[in-house]
Amino acid sequence: MTRVALPSKGPLLSGKGWTAFFVALIAVCALAPVLNLLVPAGSPLHMSDYAVALVGKIMCYAICALAMDLIWGYTGILSLGHGLFFALGGYMMGMYLMRQIGRDGNYKSDLPDFMVFLDWKTLPWHWTFSDSFVATLVLIVAVPGLIAFVFGFFAFRSRIKGVYFSIITQAMTFAAMLLFFRNETGFGGNNGFTDFKRILGVPIATQEMRMTLFALTGLTLLGFFLFARWLIASKFGRVLQAIRDAESRVMFSGYNPLPYKLTTWVISAVMCGVAGALYVPQVGIINPGEMSAANSIEIAIWAAVGGRATLIGPILGAFIVNGAKSWLTVAYPEYWLYFLGALFIAVTLFLPNGIVGLIKKWASREKAPSEGRREGQRAMAAGQGVEPSALAPLAVETKGARA
Repeated sequence: MTRVALPSKGPLLSGKGWTAFFVALIAVCALAPVLNLLVPAGSPLHMSDYAVALVGKIMCYAICALAMDLIWGYTGILSLGHGLFFALGGYMMGMYLMRQIGRDGNYKSDLPDFMVFLDWKTLPWHWTFSDSFVATLVLIVAVPGLIAFVFGFFAFRSRIKGVYFSIITQAMTFAAMLLFFRNETGFGGNNGFTDFKRILGVPIATQEMRMTLFALTGLTLLGFFLFARWLIASKFGRVLQAIRDAESRVMFSGYNPLPYKLTTWVISAVMCGVAGALYVPQVGIINPGEMSAANSIEIAIWAAVGGRATLIGPILGAFIVNGAKSWLTVAYPEYWLYFLGALFIAVTLFLPNGIVGLIKKWASREKAPSEGRREGQRAMAAGQGVEPSALAPLAVETKGARA
């Protein structure tokens, strides 16, 4: 019986990768707080509160893009419903923040203002644990994860694939949006939740709290990135990529794709839920509009623009697209949607591997001639009986002469 040797597991990150990781860690935990809190507002190095809120919001989007890469880039399942999981995590955090308002609302009631306006007398049953921060943290993970598990179990068990799966995920998100728009569901209807005051008893509008949320979001993004790297480098990750490339051959080899696809689907949903929970206190509002089909499509666009199956690509794509959106919606608000559509079409036609794929292509082109010259030197040395190492001084001298 012939045994096939599996490729050895490489390091989690390369030397350059760890360097970039720690640079990002320092920027999030040290540089940004110093520039925002300590550098005077009149200084050109000062990081404004607007910039803190904007970058924090984009980091939340980057977590969603990373989650999309796990399910689409590495598993081959295009979801157009991840906006639902993002919004569910946001609503779980929003319910807690609404309870933290207490009697500081317009109606001076223990109930949220919108419930007093609708003449509600008591909290609905699903608000039972909304006054507990620990319970809220559990619900942020459990609610998106449970809904994703139930939906994914029946969808994957029925072997729904391709465009059909994308359509039903979009239909699921649209149905949830219509449900949350209804006032009787107890989620604030069209207006959603807003006017937050405190988190853990600390005022949420202070500069220090905003920077704390910023740093926490950055740490979460970096942590999820390392987790995704570890997951993809494991045997589990290799099976996911095999399912993406040839699911029938994976089944023929004795693997059941259902638990692999379902696990990745749930992990991806939980990541989006956590991103939504971090998004709400920084932006200050959550409403059913976050479940719109356009938001879910944008998540897929971020992954496609940056480069699928690269992990770092979707993060880069989220920053590029949303940075451009922030500028264009102010400078040319009527052209933003046209730009987004043109960007997606251009990436699909000319950059199928995204920006990261283009960078890798350029790097390989530059590397190929240098490798060819080295191979030629080795061949010449071998033909003349000269050690290749003996040509090193000659190469240096030749380079100096050309300079």
